Amino acid sequence: MNENLYHEITPEGFGIAIEKDKDLFSKKSPYQQTDVFHSRAFGNVLTLDGLMMVTERDEFFYHEMIVHIPMLTHKNPKNILVIGAGDGGTVRELLKHKEVEHIDMVEIDRVVIDAALEFFPSVSCGLKDKKVNVLVEDAVEFVKNKENLYDVVLIDSTDPIGPGVGLFNEDFYNNVKRALKPGGIVVPQTEGPFAQSENMRLTYKLLRKVFKNVAPYTGPMPTYPGGYWSWGFCSDDVEIPLDSSKIDEKRAQIIEKTCKIYNRALHSAVFAVPNFVKELTK
Repeated sequence: MNENLYHEITPEGFGIAIEKDKDLFSKKSPYQQTDVFHSRAFGNVLTLDGLMMVTERDEFFYHEMIVHIPMLTHKNPKNILVIGAGDGGTVRELLKHKEVEHIDMVEIDRVVIDAALEFFPSVSCGLKDKKVNVLVEDAVEFVKNKENLYDVVLIDSTDPIGPGVGLFNEDFYNNVKRALKPGGIVVPQTEGPFAQSENMRLTYKLLRKVFKNVAPYTGPMPTYPGGYWSWGFCSDDVEIPLDSSKIDEKRAQIIEKTCKIYNRALHSAVFAVPNFVKELTK
């Protein structure tokens, strides 16, 4: 194998490969191995334990989708909790919403934050904003005693391995639910329908135990295995935004001008998932 070729192969035996120009950063924390390299095709690339997390070129696919679908469905999202998301892209997109007054971002690994600040300035640019409180701690412990605090909770986690394992169980989601205000929305990343289908199936089985209203929405993610990703819209008292009447039209009109993928037509369309995804997530 070419030593200048980054590759990630799924357990099923397929994956992605990116040609590296040079290695920029490598550090092992108590939680995981963090690496950054530069590529001609995707700019700077961040991996955790060898798994693809962020590239400068395509990160907007993920960050716009996890943020703007719930934020523009919620009537007045002021207080936000972000779990994981040490690269800062989710926070950057949240700060586009002028209604936001406070963001708690809970990331377990300081190394990821530091790497993002140094090598991904266009992604991490919101982490030092006065509205943002960055907490370097375990989110599983953080949410245990929180109640009626947040309008929207975004779970921008790694896969259910290593430090991400504790974010995929019923106790954790019950605690997240308790931390929500009435009318609150939770959106976790829920893996790839094609490359991580079993993880996705188990995740939705769990989500449906905890929340009354649950629906997957999907979108392209070029550098994640399979090129296709999903997020879960979860709430007890907010309906799934299957038509434009569920969207804050005025705010959405402003936000879509700042985005590369999100727009009002896409907002409801992303919930029109293929049959095999319906089967996985029922």
